[in-house]
Amino acid sequence: MADGERDQVRPLAPVSDRVSSDEEEATHYSKKLRQKRCIKCCGFITALVLIQAVTIIVLAFTVFRVRDPEIKMNGVTIDRLDLVNGTVPRPGVNMSLTADVSVKNPNFASFKYGNTSTTLYYRGTVIGEARNPPGHARARRTMRMNVTVDVITDRLMNNSNLQNDISSRMLTMSSYTRIGGRVNILKLVKRHVNVKMNCTMSVNLTSQAIQEQKCKRHVKL
Repeated sequence: MADGERDQVRPLAPVSDRVSSDEEEATHYSKKLRQKRCIKCCGFITALVLIQAVTIIVLAFTVFRVRDPEIKMNGVTIDRLDLVNGTVPRPGVNMSLTADVSVKNPNFASFKYGNTSTTLYYRGTVIGEARNPPGHARARRTMRMNVTVDVITDRLMNNSNLQNDISSRMLTMSSYTRIGGRVNILKLVKRHVNVKMNCTMSVNLTSQAIQEQKCKRHVKL
């Protein structure tokens, strides 16, 4: 048989080969589609994680950040002062002072504190002590309380500087106040706070007002 006739009767390629080629294209397209979906999913998860991280950082520096409560001595009132000849306290009679103390809470949660203690000194000698019941300062609020200290006048009279101070109508004293409590933010962040304050003040006996006051605060978280 001639070569031309043999070429004409050569069988066609099997149909199964063409179908296999189509399947490969479909499989390749499906893989690309899955890869795109996977990239989109990973991108979404990454963005979500970044948003959460930024949110946590912002909260850590704002809401969840525990700031120092501030204590301030606003004024002192002399409730009982019985003087002999207008110069010296009468022996055996106690004298009381009421200190107006404010506690400022700058946090986004209430500050609960236990018993507060205040010690009053006159030129280095303890002349009185006082304790106040527990309480709480609301979030971002300032709470004021009156601390009454009963002064032992016999201890005052033993100091040689007392008569001169009373004559000048200026009484120099110092105080030590301690408040211990806890800040609880959304029941997630709990921090114990101890606030200590040392103050030196000059009290005007005529106006019963603080003429000069210097305070040092120490806060331990």
